[in-house]
Amino acid sequence: MPNTPKNSRRLLALALGLGLASGALGTAAPASARVTAEAPAHTSAAGYVGSAGNTGDKAFLDAVLKSVAKRQAGQPSLKVVTVYYNASRAPSFRSQISSAASIWNSSVSNVKLQATSGSADFAYYEGNDPRGSYASTNGHGSGYIFLDYAQNRRYDSIRVAAHETGHVLGLPDHYSGPCSELMSGGGPGPSCTNRYPNSTERTRVNRLWANGLAKAVAQLSKTG
Repeated sequence: MPNTPKNSRRLLALALGLGLASGALGTAAPASARVTAEAPAHTSAAGYVGSAGNTGDKAFLDAVLKSVAKRQAGQPSLKVVTVYYNASRAPSFRSQISSAASIWNSSVSNVKLQATSGSADFAYYEGNDPRGSYASTNGHGSGYIFLDYAQNRRYDSIRVAAHETGHVLGLPDHYSGPCSELMSGGGPGPSCTNRYPNSTERTRVNRLWANGLAKAVAQLSKTG
């Protein structure tokens, strides 16, 4: 067939159509199909859905506090503590992580979460894990949050991120709690979409960090 201007326009339109369709399919591809960095092995974990006997949250908070203490060694009297996180290894959940940080930053006043692309006090990872999402330590004093693809499709993803981030600020799991309690996690079931800590949780975090980092470390040692 001669390559007339009319035929060229048709071929161009077809190519553009295929390109747009390919782009749309790429956007809609499930997160599980994406290649991501492998999360470190963990020694203890506090999950979004788990038993009441889960104790991984303390180990995770301990790792985060040690990291913050090392970074703020020259500012021991700083009243408002900033905890830095790196979300570069959880690109599929960048929006949810940002929303979770904003929720906490608007809910408490004595500690703030700040994103960074460099060295951080804890990191987020993403991937597939039959245990679901959890806050954990890697056995070498570093804390991280793992966000599981399947669980985040079943449960409200921002609630999952905000719940796991709650461990950063010192809150333990309480799966038997109501939906209005953020740290009840997956206990109330997938229909629960509350993303905000209740007044008790907000008060607990503010008291924990009331006098800066020293107070938080002291409180952690008491619960040890």
